[in-house]
Amino acid sequence: MLYEAIVAAGDLGRMNEIAGVVIRHGFGQVFYKTGLLGWLKRTGAKLNWTAAAELREVGAPERARRMLEELGPTFVKLGQVLAGRTDLLPPEWTDEFSNLNARVRSVPFEDLREQLEEDLGATVDEAFAAFDREPLAAGSIGQVHAATLHDGRDVVVKVRRPGIQSKVEADLRLLRHIAELLESEVSDLRRYRPVRVQRQFARSIKAELSFFVEAKNLRVIQRNIPEDSDLVTPDVVWEMTSERLLVQTRLRGISADDWLRRDRAERNGEANGDEVYDSKAIAATGADAILRMIFLDGVYHADPHPGNIVFMGGERVGLLDFGMVGRLSENRRREFAELLRGVAERDVESVAEVLLSWADSGSVDFELLSQDCEAFLDRYAGVQLQDLDVADMLLDISGIMRENDLAFPADVSMLIKVFVTLESLGRHLDPQFDLSKHLEPLARRLVKKMGSPFAVIRRNAREMARIMAGLPHDVRTTLDRIRRGNFKLELDLQRLDRFGAQLDRSANRVTVGMILAAMIVGTSIAMTIDGGPRVWGMPAIGLFGFVTSGATGVALLWSIFRSGKHR
Repeated sequence: MLYEAIVAAGDLGRMNEIAGVVIRHGFGQVFYKTGLLGWLKRTGAKLNWTAAAELREVGAPERARRMLEELGPTFVKLGQVLAGRTDLLPPEWTDEFSNLNARVRSVPFEDLREQLEEDLGATVDEAFAAFDREPLAAGSIGQVHAATLHDGRDVVVKVRRPGIQSKVEADLRLLRHIAELLESEVSDLRRYRPVRVQRQFARSIKAELSFFVEAKNLRVIQRNIPEDSDLVTPDVVWEMTSERLLVQTRLRGISADDWLRRDRAERNGEANGDEVYDSKAIAATGADAILRMIFLDGVYHADPHPGNIVFMGGERVGLLDFGMVGRLSENRRREFAELLRGVAERDVESVAEVLLSWADSGSVDFELLSQDCEAFLDRYAGVQLQDLDVADMLLDISGIMRENDLAFPADVSMLIKVFVTLESLGRHLDPQFDLSKHLEPLARRLVKKMGSPFAVIRRNAREMARIMAGLPHDVRTTLDRIRRGNFKLELDLQRLDRFGAQLDRSANRVTVGMILAAMIVGTSIAMTIDGGPRVWGMPAIGLFGFVTSGATGVALLWSIFRSGKHR
């Protein structure tokens, strides 16, 4: 089935290429466990089943990171998603994946020209007063060029790499098949939920492929920024923006990434900076802005790494690249605030209930989860909300989820990654930076707002209205299924398997008992026969029947006795 799907999609060559890279980095056992080895042989793939010599002494996390980088942009993006899944992967893996670098070369301008002018509906010289053929930056999905509009505005032009969509879609098809195989065939990997991770990743990268989606994300966030905020975002030139092209105003300044490199060089005596920035104030401004988006707006920039932060002078901070945006429902924000309150007040039950509501899986041992939460809260005993190390606390919670074989839903795992990134960047800019001090007033405000009687009544009324609005449809659907004979009632009863086994044993005993009774009756008849051989004066056939029946009866009684003892 997998073979037919891949051949039909025309992805055979890419699959063989992936197999070669996976094997070279020492992960070839996956092909044995999933049954892909036979398929690869049928396709005629010639693979070297020996891992590369230079990788034999390298740990598995680093080999996996190198493998993803070699496989290209789609797999690098996958690794970056996995870097935020602290609930699934241990720290040594997520730390390694956080170092992933696409290392892509820029596309020569002449190779971009045809697609660019098609999207512009004009030549480059007609659309822009000036256009820099050398890119400012190149990424796995697109690259950015500086330009000037005819009205004098400086802009950046983000162009999608030609052919990248078809490559990504081919890789996503293969990843879907591979994830399904891993989940169904490799029990050791099932707890990592490869199918669910692949779906989350596919949604994320498809959104990033569309620059029009990025432009709309930016517009939503811009509407929520207060007028007096020191946070600055670029303006989209809508008439020139499309799915493959994004034109927006240019933010002048130095990126946090460049500033950090320069700061390290200055401390080592290798460089001198002419411009001085208040990094402490910038760290506070950036953290306050992102946290406000999360807790008050529910829509936030989900990739605040140093390359997307621009120092613009004073305390002003520019924010770039809105391809990855997180969304939190009001209920999820309330749960997160409740979690922080539960940790600060050592409320074991509240913390366990929040984690249980976040658990993206089936059954869970609530008693064991509560015990783990109690041990976790013991480490934070006496710590006030404003003194919590939020990033470490969330990583500890991720560990609890892993130990209980639970997984976060996608929105929570993305939120945790953002908090960890904010904490790390803030401490690079300001060694005394404490994210919890910026988080505490917003969390308290959110708890107070969502815990007010009016908010509770409004939330319950909205839920009741939603239930009542959907009730006629649900009833009609159920009746229609009953009428068509498609209605199914599924019951998950504890010990049902054991009950079935006991029923089977009882039926077997009844059967043996009936046979035994028939043997006794038959033997009794045989004992009345005068002819034939005799033993101790009794008919041999009848005696044999009595002995056999007696042995069978004793075995049956012993079986019943033993089952009664072990019940």
